[in-house]
Formats: sequence, structure tokens, C-alpha cells
Amino acid sequence: MTLSKQEMPNQNYLFETEQALHYDIKEQVNQLFACSSQATFIEEQIDEITNKFSQDFLSNLDANTDIDLDSLLEKFSDSEIPVQPTNFESYLKYLGNNVVNHSIHTSSPLFIGHMTSALPCFVRPLAKLMTAMNQNAVKIETAKALSFCEREALAMLHRLIYNFSDSFYAQHIQNNLSTLAILVSGGTVANITAVWCARNNALGPKDEFLGVEKEGLAAALDFYGYKGAVIIGSELMHFSFDKAADLMGIGTHHLMRIPTDSKNRVNIQALRQAVVECRAQNLLIIGIVGVAGTTDSGGMDSLAEIAEIAQEANVHFHVDAAWGGPLIFSQQHRHKLAGIDRADSVTIDGHKQLYLPMGIGMVFFRDPHKAKAIEKQASYTMRKGSFDLGKRALEGSRPGMALFLHAGLNLIGLKGYEFLIDEGIRKTQYMADCICTMPEFELLAEPDANLLIYRYIPELLREVAVKKQLTETDNQLINHFNERLQKIQRKIGRSFISRTTKITTSFGTEIPIIALRAVIANPLTTEKDIDTVLNDQIQIAAKIPISTFR
Repeated sequence: MTLSKQEMPNQNYLFETEQALHYDIKEQVNQLFACSSQATFIEEQIDEITNKFSQDFLSNLDANTDIDLDSLLEKFSDSEIPVQPTNFESYLKYLGNNVVNHSIHTSSPLFIGHMTSALPCFVRPLAKLMTAMNQNAVKIETAKALSFCEREALAMLHRLIYNFSDSFYAQHIQNNLSTLAILVSGGTVANITAVWCARNNALGPKDEFLGVEKEGLAAALDFYGYKGAVIIGSELMHFSFDKAADLMGIGTHHLMRIPTDSKNRVNIQALRQAVVECRAQNLLIIGIVGVAGTTDSGGMDSLAEIAEIAQEANVHFHVDAAWGGPLIFSQQHRHKLAGIDRADSVTIDGHKQLYLPMGIGMVFFRDPHKAKAIEKQASYTMRKGSFDLGKRALEGSRPGMALFLHAGLNLIGLKGYEFLIDEGIRKTQYMADCICTMPEFELLAEPDANLLIYRYIPELLREVAVKKQLTETDNQLINHFNERLQKIQRKIGRSFISRTTKITTSFGTEIPIIALRAVIANPLTTEKDIDTVLNDQIQIAAKIPISTFR
């Protein structure tokens, strides 16, 4: 199509306007990346605003806001990307009004329902430093010094778990052929990695067979003469093992969950019998899992007894200590982890009782060559013989979260972590003692550590509950009442307790019990805060008509 002479000036104007717009966008975008006085000015302004957001957010003692979810989701219904770069002041205002103002105050001393709490003050400036450095921990070429920093931090915790000799750590801490631990994004990936290593070592190369890694699970089981494969552990195993069973190709039906006792610990006799039955059925036991701190109630399995069973059966023994592992810092409570040093692998989650940000999970190996079974190489990255951390890990690119771990171990130290663990457990026992003296509540299990499960008993049923004469119908009514109580407390937003479901045997049948679940890990939480949370529940319960559930 040919333009007329009259149309040409308009076309030139549009072209010039487009060029000017392109130049303007180029300038705006380049300013976001350049190390210049203008970029510094923008960063300082953003720092000033976000620092105020942080201070306001952290100083808010309420656990939550009372906005309902339907109203909140309406604020996030735009599916179109802005055509032009948004003014940062406008965007930060939007962020403050819609995201920051309605986020959960996990650092609040009245938020005692989940395994997330306040962070030490050094995390915030270190987060800015880590982001500025933008190291990719997958490879030495993108995380030079940080790779060695990560190995050192992991070795510190490895030594706390296994306590090997000085010569052992001198040999393995920075040996590129050794893997004392793998840092991953969380406890779930750590557990999956442990099972992956166990499977590949159990079904490795032999004679003409190239191993499960290359030939697949079906061929591996056939070669070794197994009829199938299982993972065995407590019925309270974390759901990450369901994911592991799925990913390893054995299916969740082959995740054998063994009953627990009244203290939420795996039944050792039943576990031993399960191993015998698997052997009789010619099933490969990929691993036996011990739990050090169940997610719902904090129960601690008898790790020493499980280690004995695993050793007798020559089976990989993994301890999921995502929650309870840091008890090893405490002289007073580390006996609850007796036997953990005999585990082939151990999971610890940094964002729980190491008081670090989300995104730090770890799996430790007793044998520094165990992770060789999952090693992968590529010509452009993770070359054989390199220090590249990604060659023995499920994840590829990942941020330099080891910086926080290294800082925590140094700036808090052994005695600092010991204080945090001891205080959390002491305050949990205080809450348990309070519950036992208050007629409104029933303690459902003595705490092993700093998780506590209990329930509210409506006044009409308290006398029957004390006499242990509750019927199945009574328990169902109490369940509905506690579920309603927990939801109302969460909606009000002043304080927070989570809930879980426990299975108890009564009248010859298994009965689900709705339990209120407290997690006392936040160093800012005091006995007065615990009193406040319980009193909030009593006041809320008084306004719930029991007739609603009849």
C-alpha cells in the first residue's frame, strides 16, 4: 500500500513518537539495572518505603487481619501485564495496601499455630546482600566462594549430628568427591532426596546391569529378584513421603504406615513385624523412616530402636528431623534424639527451629559417598570432578541461601540455639500445665518438645469428659465445636492456633478427634501471650451456642 503525500507527515510523526517512546522505555529499564546515581536514588527511596512497611508489619501484634478471602481475592483479579513500566511509588503503594497489609504476622507472639515465627534481625540486611550478589549455587562458576561457605556450614551441623573425628572433617569438608549434606529448598525436597539416594544405592549397577538410574525401577526390581518395593515408617510420617513414593515409582500404596502409640511414637513391635513380612513377601525395603518431631503433635520416635531394626535388616535408615532436629543443640533435651547418629540420612529444616527464612532444607549423610548414587553431569555445567554443588542435588539453579545458615550458626551459636530450644520447650510445658488446670480444656498428649495438642470441652460435657465416659456422638459434637472455635479465632485475627485431626481408639472403633495445635517456638512469645491465646478461646467459645451442633 502506497501512502499519499498528504499522509506522509502523519506517518513521520507517528514514527518519531514511537521512537521517542522506545527511547523513554529504554532509559527507564536501563535505570533499573545500572549502577548509577539515579539507580542509587531509586533504591534509597524504595528502601525508605519498604523499611517502613517492615517496621509497621513486624510491630503489629495481631496474628492476622479480619478481611475475608472473597474480598481479598477481588484485589488480585487482573490478568493483563502493564504495557508501560509502572511508577515504583504507585506500585509500592499498591503492594502495601493489598499484600503487606493483609499478610499473616508470623512473627507475632500471639501467632502460635504453625512452624513459622520471628526471624533474627540480621536476616533482613543479609537478604538484601544475598539478592544483590545473586549467586546461583548450582555451580562454582556462578557461586565461587559461596559454594565453599555452604559446605562449611553444612559440615558444622553434620558434626553436631554425627560427631566424627577431626580427621574425618578435614578429609571431607571441602573434598569435591564427598557430600556431607545437600542444601535444598525445604524439608520436602530433603526427604525426597534421601529416599532417592536410598533407592539408587539399593538398586545400583551390578555385573551387566546398569542400575535403576539408567534402566528404570521395573528392570531393577526384576534383576535383583524383588516383587516390589516399599518405604516403611510411622503413620504420622510427613506427606512428603507420599510424594517420594510417587516420584520413586513405587506408588503411595507401597508406603507402609505403621500405627503409633498414645505418645504419637511408632509402635516398635509393629514396625519389626512389618519388616519381617516384607522380607517374606520378597519386597525391597528402600528405607525405614524415623520421625523426630511429627508435624501434628511433635512426637519423637524411638530412633535408637528403629536404628537397630534397620541395621539388622541392612536397610537405609532415614530420620525426618525437619522439626525436632535442632534439639541436638540442647544438653537438656538432646537425649530425645538418641540414635540419630546411627541414621544413614537426616533431614533438618532451617526455617523451623534454626530460625532462618523459608527456602533452607538440608539432608545429611552418614556416608559422605552416599549421594554419589544420584550424581548427574552435563557438558555445559556440573562437570565431573568439579566442585559444582548441583551435580548431587534434585534442584538445579537455586539462590545462595547458605549465607543465612552460615550466619545463623555463627551469630547465634551453640549456646544461643540451646537457649532458644530450651525456652520453647519450657513455655510449651507451661501451656500444658495451664491446660491441665483449666476445666475448659483437655490435654490430648504430653508434649515431647514444643508442639502441643488439646481441645476445648463445652461446659455441658465437662463432667462426662473428666470421667472418660464420652460417647462417639459426644466426641463428634466436641469436634464440630473445636473446628468452629478455631475458624472464628483465625477470622478475628487477634491470636492464632491451628488444628489437626488425631485418630483414637474407643468403643472398639477408631474415632477422629479434632485437636487444637499450638507451636511454641517464637522467642517473642511469653507466658502472658499464652494466657491471652487461651483466654481468647474461652471468650470465643462462650458465644458459640452448643445447640448449633445437636
